[in-house]
Amino acid sequence: MFDLGWTELLVIGIVALIVVGPKDLPVLFRNIGRFVGKARGMAREFSSAMNEAADQAGVSEIKKGLDAAANPVGTAMDGVKEAAQEMARSMDPTKFDPKSETGKLAAERAEQAKKIQASTARAAADRKAKEAAEALAKAEEAEAALKSESKT
Repeated sequence: MFDLGWTELLVIGIVALIVVGPKDLPVLFRNIGRFVGKARGMAREFSSAMNEAADQAGVSEIKKGLDAAANPVGTAMDGVKEAAQEMARSMDPTKFDPKSETGKLAAERAEQAKKIQASTARAAADRKAKEAAEALAKAEEAEAALKSESKT
């Protein structure tokens, strides 16, 4: 819109310094900054209002239709991508119908996994108990050996 380079800004600054004076220059720049901020805010508000009005009027649907007419291959690929995503969502193992065959198999597998975890936990507890008993026996043997050495 407005194309101001550094040289133009420098010329404007020098002219403002001469015309306004160094004493009132900060006040002028502050007021210009406020004005520019208000203008940007109004432009942002206008733009969002226009976008909202376009959305309500259905312009985005018309745009999709025009894009589909202009690029049928891209639209077809978008349809394929959406179908693939839908299929991936439907195959999610956390979301299944418990009454279906897949649901029954998933329930059986979950039950088997719980059994395996329980037996693994029991085996680990037994192993730790056995290791603790062995360590206790070694400690008692070492204590007995120390007592026998101290008596001799």
